[in-house]
Amino acid sequence: MEAMIRAEGLTKRFGDLLAVQDVSLEISRGDIFGFLGPNGSGKSTVIRMLCGLLQPTAGRAELDGLDVGAEAEEVKTRIGYMSQRFSLYEDLTVQENIDFYGAVYGLGSSELSERRRTVTELVGLEQRQGQMARTLSGGFKQRLALACSLLHRPRILFLDEPTAGIDPVARREIWDLLFRLAGEGTTLFVTTHYMDEAERCSEVGYIYQSRLMVRGRPQDLKQLPEVTPAGTQWFAVLCDEPMRALVLLRGLPGILDATIFGEAVHILARERTGKSAIEGFLRGEKMGYVDCRQVPPSLEDVFVSLTRRHRGGLEA
Repeated sequence: MEAMIRAEGLTKRFGDLLAVQDVSLEISRGDIFGFLGPNGSGKSTVIRMLCGLLQPTAGRAELDGLDVGAEAEEVKTRIGYMSQRFSLYEDLTVQENIDFYGAVYGLGSSELSERRRTVTELVGLEQRQGQMARTLSGGFKQRLALACSLLHRPRILFLDEPTAGIDPVARREIWDLLFRLAGEGTTLFVTTHYMDEAERCSEVGYIYQSRLMVRGRPQDLKQLPEVTPAGTQWFAVLCDEPMRALVLLRGLPGILDATIFGEAVHILARERTGKSAIEGFLRGEKMGYVDCRQVPPSLEDVFVSLTRRHRGGLEA
């Protein structure tokens, strides 16, 4: 597949602060790349370097075959950016916002008219073009931001937490739009804190304390030996009192990690602490209904395990 985003050893220092260290990645055309990590881990700095807005201290990047450092102005014509916070003009109508950004992108009147029609139809704003932006719901504000970022037909789209703060229905609709764009060949670079959104990505990368710790397909990351070390296995425990079970299981020898995951308790246990031992222990504590099942780790398990190992806080 054609590589649309390629980074080699991207590093950025701000004085004594090492914000990003030796980040390398490659993203193919039409992929949705999910970029995850805690606040302050370096996500925004990586995006700014990829977009040509920030010069790296070391390393290089290419977007759509263009050297970001040497051809920054041409790179900007190939990319779109949608920020986490609604950054359009709330005292303008939907159409006025679109027309303003069309002018910024240098679109002529006839091309702008055609692109306005195309993007408003794509995001479902055809009937809202006269509505003031400040009166839109959070979901429709994000649709408007997406429409403006698509006006100039970008081949690569950067989205910074595009569904933060909007309701589940609007989140699903935004992702349906992203899948459609990816299917048409647009490459998407998406930051998110939602694990269910990360599961939808072609690939994900996890950055922690300035370093890209891991990247790959979600199903491959779940099979990493660092996540399920030799001699261990993951279980989901369903029971009548999951919060009480969580406290009890954390004190059981052989349990290396335990957390609430939906209605179940997700645990990482040594193999000698198997299904029957866990069920017997909880029933002995008068838990009542208990059902323990072996399961694969979730993406949340993956990132929490890697983070704890990095800190040296999870016994192998």
